[in-house]
Amino acid sequence: MAGHSKWANIKHKKGREDARRGKLFSKLSRMITVAAREGGGDPDMNSDLRLAIQKAKDQNMPNDNIERAIKRGTGEISGVNYERFIYEGYGPGGVALYMEMMSDNRNRTASEIRHILSKHGGNLGETGCVSWMFQRRGQLVVDLDESEFDEDTLMLMAIDAGADDVVREDNLVNIYTEPASLEEVRESLEGEGVKFVSADLAMIPENTIELDADTARKTLKLMDVLEDHDDVQEVYSNFDIPEEIMAEIAEEV
Repeated sequence: MAGHSKWANIKHKKGREDARRGKLFSKLSRMITVAAREGGGDPDMNSDLRLAIQKAKDQNMPNDNIERAIKRGTGEISGVNYERFIYEGYGPGGVALYMEMMSDNRNRTASEIRHILSKHGGNLGETGCVSWMFQRRGQLVVDLDESEFDEDTLMLMAIDAGADDVVREDNLVNIYTEPASLEEVRESLEGEGVKFVSADLAMIPENTIELDADTARKTLKLMDVLEDHDDVQEVYSNFDIPEEIMAEIAEEV
């Protein structure tokens, strides 16, 4: 696999998930609600809901919040009617942006996202303008600093469990699977005692664009602002930042 999810690894290093946990819970609730509305409230019969619930549990979201989100989706309690859709565009240096959205007002969201991109050196594109650069994969991330297994052992275990590829970046090991195999691989590895930082379906770039220091600063700022937007569920990009440049700008980002 040529590309990888650089932004996911940077987010983990920066610890941004804890810093925005309140907003994260809100986004996870939306995800659960929409999955339940579209496929029913039984996770055994609804793989999207099952994955959303697992993602919420990975972030220690309280069970009461999860149950309320499901009931909003099935109509047992009232709530806002969200829809999911995709925006595609470009950031500084021409990096591709693939954005998974969830909103109750598509017109408002389009205006706000267009403004953010314009302000930070990007622009919103047409449907399909960058999606061809990405591939939907299962992605499980292990932090070697918190794991009882070393990289070589994890690689062998992952391949035996059915993973397609294993890529290390610094202290993180990314395990990639076919989308339909994500749950099976996760359950197999968890049964062996492997613990994950995250496990989700992700859009992985086929190839990456290497950024210089100035473009890296602008791109990371844009990614931060986009992810802080309430209607943005996930942002994927195809940038890569060389280690020496990341070290140079680490204190700034």
